[in-house]
Amino acid sequence: MCGIVGYIGKKSAAPILIEGLGRQSYRGYDSSGLVILGKKGLVCVKAKGKLENLEEKINGQNLEGNLGLGHVRWATHGEVTESNAHPHWDCQKNIYLVHNGIIENYKKLKDQLVKEGHKFVSETDSEVIAHLIEKYFEGNLENAVRKALKEIRGTYGIAVISKKDPEKIVAARLSSPLILGINKNEFLVASDPAAVVTYTKQIISLDDNEIAVLKQDDFFILKEKPLETIELEIEETEKKQYPHFMLKEIMEEPETIENAIRGRLIIKQGSVKLGGLDAIQEKSRK
Repeated sequence: MCGIVGYIGKKSAAPILIEGLGRQSYRGYDSSGLVILGKKGLVCVKAKGKLENLEEKINGQNLEGNLGLGHVRWATHGEVTESNAHPHWDCQKNIYLVHNGIIENYKKLKDQLVKEGHKFVSETDSEVIAHLIEKYFEGNLENAVRKALKEIRGTYGIAVISKKDPEKIVAARLSSPLILGINKNEFLVASDPAAVVTYTKQIISLDDNEIAVLKQDDFFILKEKPLETIELEIEETEKKQYPHFMLKEIMEEPETIENAIRGRLIIKQGSVKLGGLDAIQEKSRK
């Protein structure tokens, strides 16, 4: 099972990410990777096999930065290769993403994105999300994530960063665990509490369809709500022939009562009973 960890704060992100990945390695994994975004630029490193292989590859590299993402992968879509390891990026290498879950409609989305000119470098379903976010990115990362996720069918726990909207991590989940670690002037995101426990005991578990935006000194959570259809006709909002709404409501009382009891009257053996009250019968008698 894959593992996610992300950090934003005032400390060096790389050691925190490596530790967080190590604490999730009990899940089993076949590759790992991390991305660090700092004032001097961005560094992304991936490795097959043990986490020690990733540590060897980053040894000696300039990993200055207080913001980053890490991931340990257990292969589902695509073979065990460095290109299939996370993080994944978009065509411009602006957006970087780690993902747990399965994107059921990834093939359809990928085919459409390829037609639009996007270039893919992996065999994974996860890379589709990075390109979808790129498609909708107009300077604000969370807005692009919101729009991209509306096209996805499946499960996900994701964390995303962008060079063009830096100093924030955007995280979201649907049927894949994701928590926020809350501390003073630093925040973490992870798929497992073990990855954050060294730094904080205060966490928030994201619910389905929630999107979190983490900054160095603050965070907020957006809730995506499903669309509803209004069961209201325009005539119901007008006064009709009446001079004011109070008189209209008085005159409509017989119709309102009829609508309220329609389908609920039970006539049995000469008695009339209003259906739907059985569940609260005892409570009503008190």
